Amino acid sequence: MRRILVTSALPYANGPLHFGHILEAVQTDIWARAMRLSGHECRYVCADDTHGTPIMLKAQAEGITPEELIAGIEAEHRATYQDFLIDHAFFHSTHSDENRLCTETIFKALDAAGHITRRSIRQAYDETAQMFLPDRYVKGMCPKCDAQDQYGDSCEVCGATYSPSDLKNPLSVISGTPPVERESEHLFFHLAAFESMLKEWTRSGAIHESVANKLEEWFSGGLRDWDISRDAPYFGFEIPGHPGKYFYVWLDAPVGYMAASLALAKRDGLIFDDWWSADSTAELHHFIGKDILYFHTLFWPAVLQGAGYRRPTQVHAHGFLTVNGQKMSKSRGTFITGRRYLERLPPEPLRYYFAAKLGPGIDDMDLSLEDFVSRFNSDVVGKLVNIASRCAGFVARGGGHLAPKLPDPNLYDEFAAVAHRIASLYESRDFIAAIREIAALADRANQYIDAQKPWNLAKDPARVDDVLAVCTQGINLFRTLMTYLSPVLPAMAERAGKFLGHPILRWDDVQQPLLGSVLAPYEPLATRLDPKVVATLIEETPAAAPTPTAVTTPKAEAATPANTVAVVAPPSPDGKGEVTIDDFSKLDLRVGKVLECGLVDGSDKLLRLQIDLGNGDVRQIFSGIRESYSPEAMIGRHVVVIANLKPRKMRFGISQGMVLCASNDSPGVFLVSPDEGGAPGMTVT
Repeated sequence: MRRILVTSALPYANGPLHFGHILEAVQTDIWARAMRLSGHECRYVCADDTHGTPIMLKAQAEGITPEELIAGIEAEHRATYQDFLIDHAFFHSTHSDENRLCTETIFKALDAAGHITRRSIRQAYDETAQMFLPDRYVKGMCPKCDAQDQYGDSCEVCGATYSPSDLKNPLSVISGTPPVERESEHLFFHLAAFESMLKEWTRSGAIHESVANKLEEWFSGGLRDWDISRDAPYFGFEIPGHPGKYFYVWLDAPVGYMAASLALAKRDGLIFDDWWSADSTAELHHFIGKDILYFHTLFWPAVLQGAGYRRPTQVHAHGFLTVNGQKMSKSRGTFITGRRYLERLPPEPLRYYFAAKLGPGIDDMDLSLEDFVSRFNSDVVGKLVNIASRCAGFVARGGGHLAPKLPDPNLYDEFAAVAHRIASLYESRDFIAAIREIAALADRANQYIDAQKPWNLAKDPARVDDVLAVCTQGINLFRTLMTYLSPVLPAMAERAGKFLGHPILRWDDVQQPLLGSVLAPYEPLATRLDPKVVATLIEETPAAAPTPTAVTTPKAEAATPANTVAVVAPPSPDGKGEVTIDDFSKLDLRVGKVLECGLVDGSDKLLRLQIDLGNGDVRQIFSGIRESYSPEAMIGRHVVVIANLKPRKMRFGISQGMVLCASNDSPGVFLVSPDEGGAPGMTVT
C-alpha cells in the first residue's frame, strides 16, 4: 500500500470559486479517489490562500477587516467544494497558527543554512501617501507584452513575472501618482544555489516532459534571487526579527500545503513528518494550473530542499479552461462561478464532462455547453443508467433477486479484465482515455441487452428464468461500469451501491460477479440535462449603449477596427442620423484623470468617478463600465470626457459629464484614452 498526500492549488480568498477552480479540484479529487480504489492511503488537503495586497484592497473597498473578508470567503469556498463532491481530508487557511509555525520554521532553517541574503533595493514609494508600495499597489504597462493596467508583480495577459520598477508608465493605486524609488532593505532567497538540483529534479519524471522543456527558458535566462519580503502595510505574517517586514505571499502560500497536513495530523493523530521529512517514503503530489509552474517547479522544491524537507514526488499541471471557445470573461458572461452552476444543475454532469476532456498534458480545454448536454445525456443517461433501468424492472418482477449464474460469463470476464487498465489510466491522469474505454464498454453492454431482448422473452411465461439471467448479466455489466466511473460520479456510485446491495469500494471487487443477491428497489440514478437550463449558465450582458456616429478620437485600448465610439455613461444622446462638423464642434471633449472611483449602491452596472479635467475642475460622473473595469483599476487612468453635457440628476447623485468608450457587437467595453503624454484639461480635436 502506497501512502500519498495530494494537493491542489490554493484558491485565492478574494472571490468565489469559478469553473477554473472547479476543474482543478475535480481533477485532483478524481485522481485521489482512484488511488483509494486501488487500496492506497491517499489524503487530499487544500486551503485558502489568504495573504497579500489584493486581500487588503478588497477588504478596504468593502469596509471590513481582512480577517472578516477571508472568514466569509473560506465558508463559501468550503460549501462550494463540498457541493461539487470534493472529498478534502482537510481544508485549511494560510492565515492559521499552523501556517505561521511552518513558515517561520522554514525561514529560520533557510537563514541558518545561508540561503537568505539581505540587501537594499530601490522600491516604489508613493510620496503623496508617504508609504512604500507593495507590488500590487503599482499598475502600469507590462514590460514584456505592453498589456495595459497590469500589476507590479506579474502580467495577467502573458504570464510574465517582474518587479514594479520594470513596469512602463507605473502609477500608484493609492494616489494615482507616478511612484518614485526609495531604498528599503529586503530579504532574498538564493534560488540560483539550487540550479543543479532543479535541473536534475525537473528531468527525473517529477513533471511532464512538456513542462520540463518550458522550464529550460528559465534556466537559460539564469535563476534570480527571489525577494521573499514585503514592507508594511501588508496582510500576512511579520518576519521574525525584522519589524515592519512581512513574508511575501508566494512564500507562505505553498507552505499552506504543509499547514493543512499539520492540522490534519493533529486532528487524526497522524505524524506530520511521515509526509514531509527529507527521508519520507510517502508520496507528495501537487495539482496546479500551468500559470503557476514557476512557483511550484522551481521556487517551491528549492525552498523545501534548502529547509531540509522532502521535494514533491510529482507536480501535475493542467491547461486553461475556455467556455464556448472563449476565455472566461465577466463581460461576455462566460465567467461562471461554481455557485451559479450549482443553483441550476447537479455537480456530477460537470465532473463527468471535465473527466471526458482531461488528459495528462497541459493542453487547454474548452467547455462547450452544447457538447456538455449531449455527452452527459448520451453517455451517462442514455448508456450507463439505461442498463440498470432496463434490467431492474424485470428483476423486480422475478422476485427481486439475481440469477445464480451468468448466461455469458466470458463477456463479463472481458469487462472485469480491464479494471487494472482503467486504474492505470486514472493514475496517469489520462481521464480522456479512461472515459472513452468505459463508454465503449457501455455500448457493448447495451448491444447485449438489445440482442437478447428481455422484453420479448418476458411475453412467454416459460422464459422467466431466461429473462432473469439476461438481466442479471446486464446488472453485473452495469456494476463494472459504475465501479470504473465511481471516482468521477461518486454520489451516483454510492446510490448504485445501495441498489446493488454492495458498496463500491475497490477496483478488484468486480472480479467476482453478484449472483443470487437481492436488489433494492430501483430509483433513477440520473436525469437528462435540459439545454434551456444549461444555457442560463451564460449570464446575459447589458445591451450596448446608444452609439453616436463615429468620430476621430484618441485610441481605444484593445479596440478593433470595427469598433465605434460610444457613450456608455448616462445620460446619452440620441446618436441617430448624420452630423456636420458644426454639430461635432459643439462637443467639448477633454482629457480627464480619475482621482477616485467606487461602486454605486443599488446598481450593478455603474461606477462613481471623480475626474480631474484640469484647472481645478473636478467632476462626479457615473459610468456604466462596472462589467469591464474594477474601481481600483480606474484610479489614476486618463479618460476622454464630454465636458459640456448638461448635468443629469440621478437617484445616486448628479452626473456631470460622460466617459467615452469603444464597443462593438461583442459584450464588453473599452475605455477611450489619450496616447502617452495626455494630461488633464487637454482638448480632444
